[in-house]
Amino acid sequence: MKRILLLGLLVAAAPLAARDKPENWIELRSQHFVVATNANEKQARRIADQFERMRSVFHIRFPKLQIDPPSPIIVLAVKDEKDFRALEPAAYLAKGQLKLAGLFLRAADKNYVLMRVDAEGDHPYAVVYHEYTHLLLGKSADWLPLWLNEGLAEFYQNTDIHQKDVSLGEPSPENLALLREQRLLPLATLFAVDQKSPYYHEQNKGSIFYAESWALTHFVQIKDFQGNLHRLADYAELLVNNVDPVEAAKSAFGDLQKLQAALESYVRQASFYAFKMTASTEVDEAAFKVQPLSPMEVDALQADFLAYNDRVADAHSLLDRVLKDDPKNVSAHETMGFMEFRQGHLDEAKKWYSEAVQLDSQNYLAHYYFAAMSMNGSRSSSNDAQIESSLRSAIKLNPSFAPAFDSLGVFLGTRHRNLDEAHMMGLTAVGLDPGNIGYRLNVANVFMVMHQGQNAVQVLRMAAKLAKTPEEIQTVDNYLMRAQQYAAVAQERRQQNPPVPEDAEAEEVQPSTSEASGEATEVSTARSDTFVAKGPHLFLTGILKNVLCKSPQMDLTVDSGGKTLALHAQNYYKIQFSALNFAPSSDLNPCKDLEGRPAKVEYVESADKAAAAQVLAVELHK
Repeated sequence: MKRILLLGLLVAAAPLAARDKPENWIELRSQHFVVATNANEKQARRIADQFERMRSVFHIRFPKLQIDPPSPIIVLAVKDEKDFRALEPAAYLAKGQLKLAGLFLRAADKNYVLMRVDAEGDHPYAVVYHEYTHLLLGKSADWLPLWLNEGLAEFYQNTDIHQKDVSLGEPSPENLALLREQRLLPLATLFAVDQKSPYYHEQNKGSIFYAESWALTHFVQIKDFQGNLHRLADYAELLVNNVDPVEAAKSAFGDLQKLQAALESYVRQASFYAFKMTASTEVDEAAFKVQPLSPMEVDALQADFLAYNDRVADAHSLLDRVLKDDPKNVSAHETMGFMEFRQGHLDEAKKWYSEAVQLDSQNYLAHYYFAAMSMNGSRSSSNDAQIESSLRSAIKLNPSFAPAFDSLGVFLGTRHRNLDEAHMMGLTAVGLDPGNIGYRLNVANVFMVMHQGQNAVQVLRMAAKLAKTPEEIQTVDNYLMRAQQYAAVAQERRQQNPPVPEDAEAEEVQPSTSEASGEATEVSTARSDTFVAKGPHLFLTGILKNVLCKSPQMDLTVDSGGKTLALHAQNYYKIQFSALNFAPSSDLNPCKDLEGRPAKVEYVESADKAAAAQVLAVELHK
């Protein structure tokens, strides 16, 4: 993300003005954007036209790239600085802070642009274009190195869109001035920078990182065009195939010392080329739909933006006003649910989302969040019907939203019904977001429930090729080990005995449930067949997850405030189960009924550092 968009310590925000004289707001919907503005319709049409043309530029430049997010980008175009400051991040309201003309607010499920209609300068919306580039390249982030990700964003932020052509890659005076004042980073260092590097996080080093990333991207693109080369494409292909960024650079660009010398000369030259793109970026303005927004609709929209922008108090102030005038306002219920969810108040969030769903919400996120939170609670047949209905509604409302497909696949898999559909739901989620490792793990779990161990192994082997971080690699390895063990046992039984009844086999492997984000949690299975205790008995309170049985053994994890503890039982019949302030069902099945339950566990660590701790007792909580 662009350095100036990182939010620091929040300061007191300017209060929103009372609604004494409501302004006239309109909403314009184009093919891929929603523009809400208190300016006039002519300006709204110009803004929508510019964004649609910018999208077309990327479609032409990257024809194979899936560039559209699951939901339209919402552009809040305000008339002047006063209106902008009422909505911009609180960190920029302090005296002496940088004055922005626009910003891009990216979230996992929604994307906002805030911009001033009266902005001036050569590139007043450079920050917006920079972040828009990151959004469009988002699905490539798993293989795209940080220098190229930021270099491309810097390259496209100075785009100028005209009626008949588009100017790309105009040089950045600020970057050039910095590069001529400071020593460039060695290219081997630049190529290896990641999110943990001080060159990305420290301001004095981060600025040279951004500038040099821009310069190298600009240099290679211009030289490739002039020489009819494709070095950047070659470099990208090597990265997709998991080649180390430095080795890939040597293969694609040649001798890095010569490239370094050429780059240093390049940034000191007097003039620079830019691309002129004359390909058609025409927009069908006849498809634009314009309608007025009521003061209540404006308040609800601004409250939602403020909620995503971490100005919670201001959002609450607007929402209180909306709900007082209209207690059944669906948008206000959705935003209240989102704020409670962000603050970890899951019961309150579930209540607001449940009410939004009952009020006939047409927002796929309301249906999805309600279902995702309900799946992590207690299981009942009445809840199951509501969960399934909400997930199917989310899919119907937004067929491009992968988490809803993944959650429906997990839901059906854990209920052991409609398993063919559960499999297809999981595959659809993977197709929509191929880089999400958690989706592939959940597909493997469904295969295990279907008693198709070899198919689970194949899915996990592909996931292993895509795993990047040490945590992802360890998680996939653990899942793969279990799947291989299961497949081997199943194969041995088929060879030695008649077919095992399905009920008996199904108890041995339980699929793990996914979180609302679709991410998988790490599972540690290292253990010793002969357990030797070390130290006193310990206790931990949290949520039980990843409960897996291979009778009579059990593995599970406890998630406690971000800390994850892996536990093992050689014989789960010896675990002492109890309940605090409620009576559990007499037919409690540890292998099926512990997943997602809050509890306090008693355990003892192993003398073998490679072995998981041994669980001794579980006290279930409401």
